[in-house]
Amino acid sequence: MSTPYPVLLAGEELWLLPEKAIYWPTQQALLIADAHFGKAAAYRSLGQPVPQGTTRKNIAMLDIVLNTLPCRQLIFLGDFLHGRGSHAPATLEALAHWRARHRDLAMTLIRGNHDKSAGDPPAALNIRVVPEPLVLGPFALQHEPARHPTRHVLAGHVHPVYRLHGRGRQSLRLACFRLGTDVSLLPAFGAFTGGYPVEQDENCRIFVIGDNEIWPVTP
Repeated sequence: MSTPYPVLLAGEELWLLPEKAIYWPTQQALLIADAHFGKAAAYRSLGQPVPQGTTRKNIAMLDIVLNTLPCRQLIFLGDFLHGRGSHAPATLEALAHWRARHRDLAMTLIRGNHDKSAGDPPAALNIRVVPEPLVLGPFALQHEPARHPTRHVLAGHVHPVYRLHGRGRQSLRLACFRLGTDVSLLPAFGAFTGGYPVEQDENCRIFVIGDNEIWPVTP
């Protein structure tokens, strides 16, 4: 696993992971947003020629993190499955084998917009499914990045990316964490996902993911 980048947010230390997740040490919790498992399978079910093996690659990355950090709980901030076509036998079999390897780990899914259309994960995966927000300590864990009246929001949905500009016309578009004063965004965990460009201002901190490291963007 790559080196975590500790940050202080809402009075808690969180570790930003280059694997596009957040680890919360005091809760021994791993937070990931927008896994979109089975997205490629869903596209193939519609006749679209897309790569195979994306779910297995995402699971392999998740295994590395779970086998390295002491985790008591894994919380998905929405969009576990991509769509109805994600219930392909190969996708569900891969998820079942993955769940068996972590049978004692508590898992929770906060429903996102894709979960509402894809349906909840199969009951055999033993994943607790709840609506947003899930309040835990100083945080409201959500899929949608809407403000909470009393908690700092950790959310997904947006798939934030940031464009770094070099000399001339050179630029690089990278997945990022955007930590705000009231709402903070996690990058999409799934490899086969798009991204929404975000900008930096005086009310946020941006950390890009590149070369298996976390890099703070200076104002």
